[in-house]
Amino acid sequence: MFRFVLRRLLSAIPTVFIVVTISFFMMRLAPGGPFNLERPLEPQVLAALNKTYLLDQPLVVQYWHYLKNVLQGDFGPSFIYRDYTVSELILQALPYSLVLGSWALLIAVVGGVAVGTYAALRQNSAFDYAVMSVATLGITIPNFVLGPVLSLVFAVILGWVPAGGWGDGGFRELVLPVLALALPQLAVFARLTRGAMLESLRADHVRTARAYGLPARSVVVTHALRSALMPVVSYLGPTAASVLTGSVVVETIFSLPGVGRYFVLGALNRDYTLVMGTVVLISLFIVVFNLIVDVLYAVIDPRVRYE
Repeated sequence: MFRFVLRRLLSAIPTVFIVVTISFFMMRLAPGGPFNLERPLEPQVLAALNKTYLLDQPLVVQYWHYLKNVLQGDFGPSFIYRDYTVSELILQALPYSLVLGSWALLIAVVGGVAVGTYAALRQNSAFDYAVMSVATLGITIPNFVLGPVLSLVFAVILGWVPAGGWGDGGFRELVLPVLALALPQLAVFARLTRGAMLESLRADHVRTARAYGLPARSVVVTHALRSALMPVVSYLGPTAASVLTGSVVVETIFSLPGVGRYFVLGALNRDYTLVMGTVVLISLFIVVFNLIVDVLYAVIDPRVRYE
């Protein structure tokens, strides 16, 4: 197992390198720049800013300078938030995204697996049809529609919770963004669990367990659900990375000071280093969580072995 983990970590290095390279040149080649304001700057001021941030250098020189700094853990200064470095902004924003994402991921996984399992056990019942209909609807409704609808109903019309802002990070402030982030993923997990559970309940080892007279709960939880979790775990890797680093749309809608909001502001303002920092962070999360998923395969299914 240790050798497998080490190989995966070594193979992740070129993956992150490719992501950084593509993102760097795409950002630089996009129209506009960080200092292209509605009111143009004086030529002398613009030239001084470009020299300060090395934007007057060829792209290859800029890329080499940025790559060298990233290897040292330095993502450079922010072009827009000029009193902060990108590392400082990410460290300030990441705890908010982790709190929001952790609650959303917990609700999505636990709720989706529970609902999907119960729907599979009650196949073709009214509950099964209702769950799958609602899950299909939840998958098709994007966050940028669900978030404003929740805010309109529960914050503006009913006045039960605030419409936005972090506040003290309590239940009233987080319930709407957590639901907006969790419900679409809960629908996906429910559908994945139901489909895998139906297949697992018809497997030979589950039929054998029933034939031996094992209790129904033991058959479902120990034998059927364990193998049914494999596709759920596969989907969990990239989902956990995107949720825990903060949803771009949800954090923007509810004015939360997370990483996703900085990504949007950086993209709108052509803040190259801020966007690159968030891209590198998300890619690292994806690599780490995919590695965790591979390890969980062997924990869930004893037949999986890594030589």
